[in-house]
Amino acid sequence: MIGVSPEYFYEATAGKGHKPWVSVIIPALNEEEPIADVVFAIPRNIIDEIIVVDNGSTDRTAERARAAGARVVHEPRRGYGRACRAGMRAVWPQSEVLIFLDGDGSDCPEMMPRLLAPILDGSYDFVIGSRTRGRRETGSMNLSQLLAGWAAGSILRLLYRVRFTDMCPFRAIRREVLEKLGMREETYGWNLEMQIRAARAEVRILEVPVDHRRRAGGKSKVSGTVTGTIRAGTRILFTLLRVVWPGKGG
Repeated sequence: MIGVSPEYFYEATAGKGHKPWVSVIIPALNEEEPIADVVFAIPRNIIDEIIVVDNGSTDRTAERARAAGARVVHEPRRGYGRACRAGMRAVWPQSEVLIFLDGDGSDCPEMMPRLLAPILDGSYDFVIGSRTRGRRETGSMNLSQLLAGWAAGSILRLLYRVRFTDMCPFRAIRREVLEKLGMREETYGWNLEMQIRAARAEVRILEVPVDHRRRAGGKSKVSGTVTGTIRAGTRILFTLLRVVWPGKGG
């Protein structure tokens, strides 16, 4: 399914004298059911550290993540972007590549080699997974998510000539590149802001198909309720206008 052997990562970096340090960041809010399985599924032979950011959970998310082998950091101020930024601050100084994925079990950690390979061989700086181009389990994405990805992708293609088909949270990026993007978003618009700023900065971007499943447990904060869907959609639209529209602080 993946088509990239673990040995590739060492072959791709042999001329550089070292394998880049790779950190995984998982923002999590009340994900005690799936979080341990998500951490266990991450391929340890290509990953150097796993950070779970407990974003104000009221259940045993932190306890189960720690027991599964992750390093847990806390960001009590809720907000997807805040959690991702807390994870960035927490990675070890030697970390060169960051991988983001959700803690609900919907992303497929075993596909990390597909995201990492183009970065480690020097071809790209930012690789984003596309759920719409991969194999999706029935019910894993609702219509609003599909439409939002299509709409955002269409706008960015017109503005920056970059092709995106999704705003998938499963992505890998060089740390130094992400730090230069000047990310500001604190909530649901984080993923879209990263894509906009990367496109505008002419970062070397690649989109690859990834498989996607229904969440393994708990309830979605975005698509689980009508209110959550509206709140997330509004924030994503605001992010698009703020970052793209001239004079809006982007």
